[in-house]
Amino acid sequence: MERIGDDMMFEEILSRLPAKVVCQFKCVCKQWCYELSTPKFVLIHTRRLSNLLQKKLLSLNEHTIVVDDIVSGNLEVDTRKIVTFPYDVQPSRLIIIGSFNGLILLCIRRTDANELVLWNPTIRRFKLISDDYFSRYFGRHDDTGGMYVDEHNDLKVLHINCFAGAVTARVYSRHNDSWIKLSFLKGCLFGSSFYSWSHGIYSGKTIYFTVSNYWIPPGECNIVAFDVISESFSILRFPERIQVNPCQVHFLTISDRLHGIVVRYSDELTAELFNNWIRSKGRI
Repeated sequence: MERIGDDMMFEEILSRLPAKVVCQFKCVCKQWCYELSTPKFVLIHTRRLSNLLQKKLLSLNEHTIVVDDIVSGNLEVDTRKIVTFPYDVQPSRLIIIGSFNGLILLCIRRTDANELVLWNPTIRRFKLISDDYFSRYFGRHDDTGGMYVDEHNDLKVLHINCFAGAVTARVYSRHNDSWIKLSFLKGCLFGSSFYSWSHGIYSGKTIYFTVSNYWIPPGECNIVAFDVISESFSILRFPERIQVNPCQVHFLTISDRLHGIVVRYSDELTAELFNNWIRSKGRI
């Protein structure tokens, strides 16, 4: 044990343990508490967990929050657990905006003001990140966002709001505990009430959104990409081999690769899974 250095102990051994066990080891001494709380260790730990075959599925019901285990793609109902939210609020008042490496970004809808919360249900910790900007009503199709870790290992939250035809984009820094406003695409009409935004899906240093127009036939579906390095937006093309209008398109990541589910309505409901979605970042 004396030959094992700190790097080996924390990065190669303790980083492979479940999150609850890591939290217990923080009580060993002050040095362990510090080392297990650094952004470097958190990043290594989350990357190892993301490669495991066992995943967690969190569902909001009217009165309960349920966590199920998914092992090799199969739902393990026998391991189902009920978790409690840190606030005294009904799950029906919660809206999940996105998730990233075990963290969940959600909004608490209240009559007087809304609150944006970062929540880690595994270790039962949370942080309010709201400011005066969130005092109005939160729209399921008008507000969206995503999370990422920048090149300085700072956890950031992207929030997008559509109101009165305009799109407002802001980024929260966990390190600075503050928000900054970003510039969005000029001349873009995606802030109109005709458009509906999906949740952001992170893949390859980019957060992807689908922006759909269901009001004007035959419908319209677009891809908005947010580059986490430059913190800028662009509009990407759908692959020509995929006919997307009219349909619903949902992004997801499988083995750290971006996939898309295309749902079409004709004589019957059909759903197709595609990979290698974004071959080139061509602007429209």
